Amino acid sequence: MIFAIFAPLLLAFIIPLLSKWKYKVHTGWLILPIPFAIFLYFLQYVGADFQPQMVSVDWIPSLDIALSFHLDGLSLLFALLISGIGTLVVLYSIYYLNHKEQLGHFYTYLYIFMTAMLGVVLSDNVFGLYAFWEFTSISSFLLIGYWHHRERSRYGALKSMLITVFGGFSLLAGIILLSIVTGTTSIQGMVEQSDTIVNSEYFPFILIFLLLGAFTKSAQFPFHIWLPDAMEAPTPVSAYLHSATMVKAGIYLMARFSPILAGEPYVFIALSLFGLVTLTWGSYMAVRQTDLKGILAFSTISQLGMIMAMLGFGTKVALFAAVFHILNHATFKGSLFMIAGIVDHETGSRDIRKLGGLFTFMPISATLAIFGTFSMAGVPLPFLNGFYSKEMFFQASLDNTASGAIAETLVTIIPVLAVVGSIFTFIYSMYLFFNTFTGKSQVEELPKHPHEAPKMMLVPPFILVLGVLVIGLFPTIFNESLITHAADAVYGGEANKEIYFWHGLIPAFYMSIAVVVIGAIMYLTKSKWSGVYQVLPGRLSMNRVYDWMVEKSETASQRITNTYMTGSLRQYMVLLLTAITVIVAGVLIKTSGINFDMAETASITATEVIVTLLIASAAIATIFARNRIAIILIVGVVGYGLAILFVLYRAPDLALTQLIVETVTVTLFMLCFYHLPNLKKDTSSWFTKSTNIIISVAFGLLMMVIGISAYNSRSFDTIAQYFIDNTYKLGGGDNMVNVILVDFRGIDTLFEVAVLFGAALAIIGMIKLRRNKGAN
Repeated sequence: MIFAIFAPLLLAFIIPLLSKWKYKVHTGWLILPIPFAIFLYFLQYVGADFQPQMVSVDWIPSLDIALSFHLDGLSLLFALLISGIGTLVVLYSIYYLNHKEQLGHFYTYLYIFMTAMLGVVLSDNVFGLYAFWEFTSISSFLLIGYWHHRERSRYGALKSMLITVFGGFSLLAGIILLSIVTGTTSIQGMVEQSDTIVNSEYFPFILIFLLLGAFTKSAQFPFHIWLPDAMEAPTPVSAYLHSATMVKAGIYLMARFSPILAGEPYVFIALSLFGLVTLTWGSYMAVRQTDLKGILAFSTISQLGMIMAMLGFGTKVALFAAVFHILNHATFKGSLFMIAGIVDHETGSRDIRKLGGLFTFMPISATLAIFGTFSMAGVPLPFLNGFYSKEMFFQASLDNTASGAIAETLVTIIPVLAVVGSIFTFIYSMYLFFNTFTGKSQVEELPKHPHEAPKMMLVPPFILVLGVLVIGLFPTIFNESLITHAADAVYGGEANKEIYFWHGLIPAFYMSIAVVVIGAIMYLTKSKWSGVYQVLPGRLSMNRVYDWMVEKSETASQRITNTYMTGSLRQYMVLLLTAITVIVAGVLIKTSGINFDMAETASITATEVIVTLLIASAAIATIFARNRIAIILIVGVVGYGLAILFVLYRAPDLALTQLIVETVTVTLFMLCFYHLPNLKKDTSSWFTKSTNIIISVAFGLLMMVIGISAYNSRSFDTIAQYFIDNTYKLGGGDNMVNVILVDFRGIDTLFEVAVLFGAALAIIGMIKLRRNKGAN
């Protein structure tokens, strides 16, 4: 299982090498087998007799943090969607992206994202989940901004990054509180302590932080604004991230913690209310759009709101319907995104005002779009999977019971909002299909003459539409082998339910008929009432709020930065040293960390006093010296005096190191002193000089206090004896300092050398740059 999760990430490291052959064979063909193999791996677990699996690898054992992966029904469903649709997206992208594109970048980002999503849905450790969660934000930022030469792509990528990372920080706060309350970092362990969590004084904060994480990731109102702008990404990205995977990460989070949260009044109110508002607003705004992907973006927002609302209901029927609709939505919405990409690819436009009559030119695409749009609309036909979960949603909206004034009021309006949101869902579905593929063609308005897509480009949406039909015709097969297990994991018990097309003349059926009838009438009369958008939202827009907040934060940060980034080296040092002195001294005083106990210190000899006085005199002399060579030599006296102290304290290795460093430093100063600026007479004011003296003395005293207190404080047993006992036995050397640096702290030393190597490269680059400028 671990290899299946990290296989895309491992492949991502060699994709840039494979992309060099893109002119001979498209990079997508070379990497296509990986997601398909992952899909086959997880497919083997599908079945009525499925049993959860758990694997774990230690990560930070001292903090009880491990890379633990738990495969149950819910994570299996998501893993199949991530790998299965990921395979179709890679196949689709082969024909969507030209080999002249930066394919190495695209597929590297895509496969990093694939690993991140698999990690999110399979992680049992909350901190592992968070790590993968943030990787989805980073990789999606790169994918959305793939066409970085476009201003709107950069804008959309940054917006999605800011909003989802804000939610990620909220999620981190929530899981930290959860780990504190439960004493475990395992999600399954937390579920077992659900009563402890709910009764904790931190529960309101836990709930708020988890909701913020879920709402921002799954584009719930009012955080939905990033998703439409993310449509600037290539269509394969939209079909993958924004229909089947990343936008469902927040849904997954709420589903995973549903056994803890379900049944709580505040959870019911928050999820149901925001979910239904998102459903209604998203579907309402979708009808207003003129861009095919814009329509699909707002339709995705509305569908995510519907699923979130069902998770909020918390009943068996609702949770089962939520899981079922996750699968259904991935099939019909993924296919529709691909069809929209095909239309754009073959006509050069996504503007629905310029489209029309494409059924004649693109009959296969249009046929596939029929099944996708009608399933999304919830049309009551037995071969469309969308109707099944939509009717369950209506039934779940009628079955809610709650106590409290707010909850009881919400129970009353839930069915109304469900119907209203579904009516607009029907309208935008019909709008999407009929205005694109029927009516009068406007070939002269299109950049390209429309024609059908290549056969292999039609295979991915065909497979997804086939999923729509197969699930619709044979729902029981999927129910017993997959959906039931996922619903049980969400419910925390047996939530299995039979799936039927016909339940009789029940209220849910009448709601479905009302949606179709009213939706059809409103679609046919759309031109009569579409003026309502001038009133609502009119000039109101959450995007304006976002842009205002970003603009003000940039302005404020610039003003703050300009107050201290003045170019004055002295001011920088004053700020840094003052901050360090105040903060560290405050902490030492607050924690009683000052310890001047001299009981274990060695006696001081006259030689040591003389050398110390010499060092201090040389340091003070640098302030008054007016000759550059004299200053360099006096600074050398300080360094060499310190080396003498190391000799007196019987530390020859440190003394030799200090001598080498000091010699190199003095030599370098002597070599470049000619280029140093001429010394000027100090004309600083009395206040400036006084400030310098106070800060210098305070910082020096602080360092003295820290040194003495650190020596006299023994919070833990010293590690010195361990080195004494094991230097020769484990390190194989007699020189303890060398063995510590090379063996015990070998990685530290390696990275220190790497830093010096990096600095050397930077210096070489600067020298070459200066030479090139001089040559010009």
